Amino acid sequence: MPVPTPFHPRTSALCTSLFYKEWAGCYAVRSFDTCHEREYYAVRHAAGLLDVTPLYKYDVRGPDAGRLLSRVCVRGFTKQKLGVVSYVCWCDDDGHVLDDGTVTHLDDEHYRMTTADPSLYWLNRHARGLDVEVTDVSRTIAAVALQGPKARAVASELVPSGLDELRFFRALRTEWEGRELLVTRTGYTGDLGYELWVANEDALPLWDALIEAGRPHGLMPMGLDALDVVRVEAGFLLKDVDYFSAKHALIPPHRSTPFELGFAWMVKLDRAPFVGQAALKRAQENGHERALVGLEIDWERFEEIYYSFGLPPDLPTATCREGVPVYAHGRFVGQATSRTWSPTCKRYIALATVEAEHAEIGSELEIEVTVEYNRTPCRATVVEKPFFDPERKKSCPGVTA
Repeated sequence: MPVPTPFHPRTSALCTSLFYKEWAGCYAVRSFDTCHEREYYAVRHAAGLLDVTPLYKYDVRGPDAGRLLSRVCVRGFTKQKLGVVSYVCWCDDDGHVLDDGTVTHLDDEHYRMTTADPSLYWLNRHARGLDVEVTDVSRTIAAVALQGPKARAVASELVPSGLDELRFFRALRTEWEGRELLVTRTGYTGDLGYELWVANEDALPLWDALIEAGRPHGLMPMGLDALDVVRVEAGFLLKDVDYFSAKHALIPPHRSTPFELGFAWMVKLDRAPFVGQAALKRAQENGHERALVGLEIDWERFEEIYYSFGLPPDLPTATCREGVPVYAHGRFVGQATSRTWSPTCKRYIALATVEAEHAEIGSELEIEVTVEYNRTPCRATVVEKPFFDPERKKSCPGVTA
């Protein structure tokens, strides 16, 4: 049975829809209203506040902390600078992705790793022989994501100094009303945003302070349904939807290398040995058969399909996670795994895994559309990701160079 997060007394009082789901063993609000649209527009035009406490969190401490993370991840951390947050994935011995998350260098010999799946056993398994201690802090540290164009203005009410200089994917350790507060310039929305991390006992005061500071800026609490739309606009993958963890994969096609998921930029092969290194070197040399791409579905053709049945086009406002086939010249070449109408981009978009030969930008494909039980191909074009990429996401007004 799911358990409440430290923010639950506040979020449950605001959740008039009673729409919840389970996230990593915790109650998580899907949408506070019966429809997520107000929350979506808040995060794209003002600010949204999302409880992200369910993320698994591990503190890695000791002289060999950087070595352990370098051993299990596809990039090294022994030279990571203090205050830097890195997005990274990790693989099994065969070079297939197990999970993706972040690693933050908090202090000398102290890192924090966030993951989607429980990873304590995996870390401890590879810590043998190293002077390092891994502590599961998943249920002792609360976190909220403050996201949207007004996020900096809201956060500045609590953190009056340092935010203007806080670069994209950097961390700031500070205090707020005598409480320890960690602020990271991170998020899952593809917009300007911060994630704020506190001890459980400080969660409710933090929520109250953010809600109060956000009133003049249109801040709204935000649930997972709105997040699912903005993360597709941002081109962000969701584990067990857009790819499977290798440890959950039942058949070989369910396993993916970082190269197939667009994570090649993370992989640093020419360094000390790490899990999956030899397999990844072979994969790099041999090339990959599949690639994860962005698709834009032809709206005029989509309308025509519905009109042919005497119906207006019907598209849910939520992200659809039901995979559908993708074709090239009538031949199956992959599947679209996340589809949504983007209110900001005014486009019907999707994330899809297709054969590598069809992954070039501009490639013309077809996606299956079902109307009145009839399956009809609809034109779709491979386009650049992210679909939405505002300048403010990385802007830093306090840094001139």
